[in-house]
Amino acid sequence: MLHRLALTPLTRSITKSNSKMKFSTIALASLSTFASVNAFTAQPRATFAAPRSFSTTAIKASVDRLSDPNSELLDRTDVFIFDCDGVIWRGDSVIDGIPETLDKLRAAGKKMFFVTNNSTKSRAGYKKKFDSLGLDVPAEEIFSSSFAAAAYFEQTKFKESGKKVYIIGEVGICEELDMIDVPWIGGPNDNGKVPDMGPGGKLDHDEDVGAVVVGFDRNVNYWKIQTAQLCINENPGCQFIATNLDAVTHLTDAQEWAGNGSMVVAIKGCTGQEPIVVGKPGPLMIDYIVDKYSIERSRICMVGDRLDTDVLFGQNNGLQSVLVLSGVTSEEKLLSDENTINPDFYCDSIVDFFAKVPV
Repeated sequence: MLHRLALTPLTRSITKSNSKMKFSTIALASLSTFASVNAFTAQPRATFAAPRSFSTTAIKASVDRLSDPNSELLDRTDVFIFDCDGVIWRGDSVIDGIPETLDKLRAAGKKMFFVTNNSTKSRAGYKKKFDSLGLDVPAEEIFSSSFAAAAYFEQTKFKESGKKVYIIGEVGICEELDMIDVPWIGGPNDNGKVPDMGPGGKLDHDEDVGAVVVGFDRNVNYWKIQTAQLCINENPGCQFIATNLDAVTHLTDAQEWAGNGSMVVAIKGCTGQEPIVVGKPGPLMIDYIVDKYSIERSRICMVGDRLDTDVLFGQNNGLQSVLVLSGVTSEEKLLSDENTINPDFYCDSIVDFFAKVPV
């Protein structure tokens, strides 16, 4: 059973200019009645920028290994934005030295946010994961692509359309949509379903679906794919939303697993439509953080393990960037002639932020 989470009212407004929407006045939700999770406090108003176009490549340049963390990074950074999978943890195991490093950053007065493309959990779910790993991270520092999807629907006033959302994904998206009272179908409720594909067989779809959201789904099946393509292809104006396009992910610490990009491509292939991407490297979450906290972009550093999402997220949004080798990207791939996306620096893990500088 899904838990219904309480939400403080969100102020909605949106303007359009040259086909680009400007999101404004969104507040973080207050969460309650969720086991072992402290309530989220209501957040001050802030602005969420609408999805806009972003590049997929960057100019090839040399990349330096982080050698003097103080002068190269800490002295010029006020805010660190960390990816989670491959940076803070791998699967359900925290990476060595992470708790101590986060404590040192807080002691140094650095502000931190944890931004993940993984949509399987809501912010409340991620708070529980941080707690289970012994990481003291306040709820308001956590941003997930499931939250970004809900914020997109909230700010585009989707609820006022009277339509539903069809979800390919797990409980995280469902819980975030529940918080803003946007009706949805699918998700875990369609796990294990098999359509009638015998003579004359068909799958009936809901004509009131106005958007399909594709997030990572460990129980994706043909029923879900067929339902999504029917909604997008046959329901006028039905939107195609992707939480992210990650090629692989860390379900366990033993190997890489196919990511949400594989599921998004399946829907793209049968509809011919390009999705609106609400997670990294898109701008939604960074625009929210910058506007809410009035932070100078040049003093923010994005830290991640992926070139095409984390590093590109930093480049596209005017941030510093550091690639860590504790996740999916190898040093060989980073430094190869084929790679065209380069961070400002790279290091083995964020533990190196406090490594001693050789004399």
